[in-house]
Amino acid sequence: MTSKTEQTAAAAEALGYEQARDELIEVVRRLEAGGTTLEESLALWERGEELAKVCRRWLDGARARLDAALAEEEEGDGDGL
Repeated sequence: MTSKTEQTAAAAEALGYEQARDELIEVVRRLEAGGTTLEESLALWERGEELAKVCRRWLDGARARLDAALAEEEEGDGDGL
């Protein structure tokens, strides 16, 4: 059986970049506003960490795709000269 933390992490992985980013913005807003209990703040922080990892993976993947496309373009430029 999976734990609640594992289920939450798996759900975060399924999010697209924009969804994860928007939820992360909301988490940060709630933490900055205060007024939550210590337990709620810890849960929000943990969710924010998961969302930040999702965003980082999406951005790293996008960077890898851009780098590959640029490298391919550079290889193509050298063929005709």
